[in-house]
Amino acid sequence: MIEIYNALPLIAQNMVVLLGVVLFKILFNQLSPSLTQQPTFTFYRFYCQQLAAKVNKDKNSDSQRKIAGFISTIITIAPLVIIVWLFEEFIAVPVIWQAILLFFAFGSFNLNRVSKEVANNLAAQDKYQAKQHLSPWLSRDSEQLSPIGISKACIEMLVLRKFQQQFAIGCFFIFLGPLAALSFRLLLETHYSWNIKHHSFSFFGRFINQTMSLLQWLPCRLFLLLLIFTSINKPVLLFWRLTKGLFFQANNSVIVAYLAFILEIKLGGVAMYSKNKIRRISFNDQGQQPQPKDIMAAIEQLNLVMTLAFGILISIVTVIAILVNT
Repeated sequence: MIEIYNALPLIAQNMVVLLGVVLFKILFNQLSPSLTQQPTFTFYRFYCQQLAAKVNKDKNSDSQRKIAGFISTIITIAPLVIIVWLFEEFIAVPVIWQAILLFFAFGSFNLNRVSKEVANNLAAQDKYQAKQHLSPWLSRDSEQLSPIGISKACIEMLVLRKFQQQFAIGCFFIFLGPLAALSFRLLLETHYSWNIKHHSFSFFGRFINQTMSLLQWLPCRLFLLLLIFTSINKPVLLFWRLTKGLFFQANNSVIVAYLAFILEIKLGGVAMYSKNKIRRISFNDQGQQPQPKDIMAAIEQLNLVMTLAFGILISIVTVIAILVNT
């Protein structure tokens, strides 16, 4: 097995490592169901919040806040990436180091469990418990969410976190390596901490927001392609005509919009951030308001997407291994 692995090209080796880490991560999360957010990144977000409190001052001009956000991003990410890069030179078995970095770069694989808990709480009309399960995963305010709002927020959280913390990180690992995957996750957590939808970060978080929009653009379109393939029994041409205007925008709106059409529900729209009402774009205004059953449908649809991605990787690795060894 080791000889076959060593004979594979680098990109195929990365795929093998990714497949192994995903399986281990799923098993790890099954054995640790109470562990949701990763402690390492919880501390990192706390650091980002404290740094912003020091340098993102109300008295500063908008330009000063933008510059402060740019500098803060660089001095936060660069030293960590350099340290990890230098430490790699001391590792005797590089593949183990790569697997460890990918393991920590990946987000939680408990998203389905969290979403099912929310759906079950809502079905039992226990809005309080639904909010308790969902709130740690949201950037928006959750205190005033109605059952419909909770369902909508849960579905949006599910698709965006599965894309950002699993699919996109996997893409960066395969094509650019473990350091790129870890760097992307650090940038992502910084983006979460300095989300421009919160008024205090509207200028301070501008640089990290634009950076993440660029980095996610191609993986997002690959994820959209998988969404299309897994909904081939739906009117995909109609859905494409309704969402193609979002395709070239530098954001993730297109996958949220396409999922809204698949599930035949409304997503997006107004949300509260730090007590301020933000009017976001809404998707599929002709659809029904989300219900707990739609959370379960979203889980099933996204499971199909991730299973298809997993199957494609296995097929590619198998074909390459056969070609290399013939």
